[in-house]
Amino acid sequence: MKFFIDTANLEQIRDAQNLGVLDGVTTNPSLMAKEGITGRENILKHYVAICDIVEGDVSAEVIATDYDGMVKEGEELAGLHKQIVVKLPMIKEGVKAAKYFSDKGIKTNVTLVFSAGQALLAAKAGATYVSPFIGRLDDVSTDGLNLIAEIRQIYNNYGFSTQILAASVRHTMHVIDCAKIGADVMTGPLSSIEGLLNHPLTDIGLAKFLADYKKGN
Repeated sequence: MKFFIDTANLEQIRDAQNLGVLDGVTTNPSLMAKEGITGRENILKHYVAICDIVEGDVSAEVIATDYDGMVKEGEELAGLHKQIVVKLPMIKEGVKAAKYFSDKGIKTNVTLVFSAGQALLAAKAGATYVSPFIGRLDDVSTDGLNLIAEIRQIYNNYGFSTQILAASVRHTMHVIDCAKIGADVMTGPLSSIEGLLNHPLTDIGLAKFLADYKKGN
C-alpha cells in the first residue's frame, strides 16, 4: 500500500518524507489556499517545490471544467515536472480528458469519485489513479469503506490497472481499514500516518527496558 500525504504544507511533506514511508503527495486548490499559496504562477512554483522534496507522484489539480481547458491546463502541469500527475474532476469532460492524457502517456488522477460506476468509467478511460472520498461519504451517513470494496472487486474482475487512491482519509483506522480492503494508495493528513506508530504497550515496554538498563549501570 502506498502512502500519500494530502497537503500543500512543505514542512509536513518533509516530515513525512524523512519518516521514510512517503510515496507521493496529493493537493487541491483548497489546500493551496490554506497555505496562503494563491495566483497561478505561485501555485505552479509550489508544485515544483513539492516535487523537489518527494520522490513519488504529485497530483496537481486542474481548475477548468471544460475539455479544452483541462487539456491545456493539464499539459502545462505535466510539463512542470516528471512526477506530476494531472488531477481531473469526475465529470463527463474530465473522463474525456483522462482518455486524452492516457493516450499520451501522461498520468492522471480522477478525483471526487463517490460511486463504483464513476470509478468504472475512470478505469475505462485509462486513469492512473481514481480517488474515492471515503471521509466525505462517512459525513453523509454512507459507508465510504464499502465503496472501496466495491471498486476493488470490479477492478479485480476485469484486471484494470487503475490504482484505488483512498482519499479524504481522516484518521489512522481509515488507513488500516483501507489496507484490509485492498486500496492501492491512501492519502490523508500526516497525523493519520504517524498515528500508526502509536501503541501504549510500546511506550510501556520501552520505558521498562530503559528503566531496567539504568538499574544495571
